[in-house]
Amino acid sequence: MRKLTPDSLAISEEPHPIGVFDSGIGGLTVAAALRQLLPGEDIFYIGDTARVPYGGKSATTIQRYSREISDLLLAESAKIIVVACNTASALGVPRLKETLHVPVIGVIQPGAEAAVRATQNGRIGVIGTRGTIASEAYQRAIYALDAKVTVSSQSCPILVPLIEEGWIDDPISDAVIERYLEKFVSNGIDTLVLGCTHYPLMREAIQRFVGPGITLVDSAANCALAVRDLLQEKGLFAPVNHRGNLRVAATDATDGFLRVAEKALGIDVGEVELRTVRGGS
Repeated sequence: MRKLTPDSLAISEEPHPIGVFDSGIGGLTVAAALRQLLPGEDIFYIGDTARVPYGGKSATTIQRYSREISDLLLAESAKIIVVACNTASALGVPRLKETLHVPVIGVIQPGAEAAVRATQNGRIGVIGTRGTIASEAYQRAIYALDAKVTVSSQSCPILVPLIEEGWIDDPISDAVIERYLEKFVSNGIDTLVLGCTHYPLMREAIQRFVGPGITLVDSAANCALAVRDLLQEKGLFAPVNHRGNLRVAATDATDGFLRVAEKALGIDVGEVELRTVRGGS
């Protein structure tokens, strides 16, 4: 497909897709949120399944991976790059914003802003993968918005395998959630950031444990809202009456979690396309 340039983006009547990527399939929660909020927009999603997970890799490597997948999206004429990966949002987005000719947005800043808006008592909890929590990206983003709040964090490495196994509503998952989150409840937080794109799939179980008094901040939903605002700001909405579609690609064969996500999110992924990363592993 024809590669998008700044000039063609400004004058073309042809609808161009929102480009979304994650290290794997978890970012489909962001794609689903975008589909619900912006049904007229085309979405092209790439899961870098050949190199998942990104967590634990160096910042230099994450920046390279992020640019290589972004280039694949730009080859599909993406008008905006949405980084639906917490690790890549923390380590890759700043560099992408400096080097790409299209707008770039990640999941961390929208989640941090939503958490600060939501909290009433100034006590915010953040859960995520080990890599995301170790990066302290959410903590820094939240403190930059409001230095007076208190942020507690907890890595929850077992949640992703449970979700990918399809144990979204299961007594085992309930027990793991309780083990991870009991300290947040006892510490009196009133807002909890779901700092992994997998976690919205387990939202009901998490809410059930923490109770109605704690607001859950869904990184996927808030990222979609931020994308909508950015499209409006840049004048990049698809033509009126255009019916959007979702295309999904991966850099390697996907596992059963793709179908778990498809069922849980109520989206039709269809046939997954294969893309080759030029930079390799």
